Amino acid sequence: MGAFFCVILPGKTLFHLISFIDPTYFCSMNSDTGKWIIVIGVFIIIAGVIIYFFHDKLHWIGRLPGDIRVEKENFRFYFPITTMVILSLLLTLIIQVIRRFF
Repeated sequence: MGAFFCVILPGKTLFHLISFIDPTYFCSMNSDTGKWIIVIGVFIIIAGVIIYFFHDKLHWIGRLPGDIRVEKENFRFYFPITTMVILSLLLTLIIQVIRRFF
């Protein structure tokens, strides 16, 4: 019994926190793992097709109101916070729908 890795946490290590769990739990492959790999692959293909065919219509991504952009002579800084929040909400919604039906 034990862990394969050890992450330092304040005052404890991950080994102390999960020493009661079988280490093979973290490396098990089953049909659920295969389903998730297929679902992730489908979403990557869908994202690739959308970007390939609609790249000229997606120029607004990263330029929404609330996205931070600083451009100077030799310096560029982008922090697309609004885009990240919207993307996070969309991904959360998609994952919740998938989890409901699988």
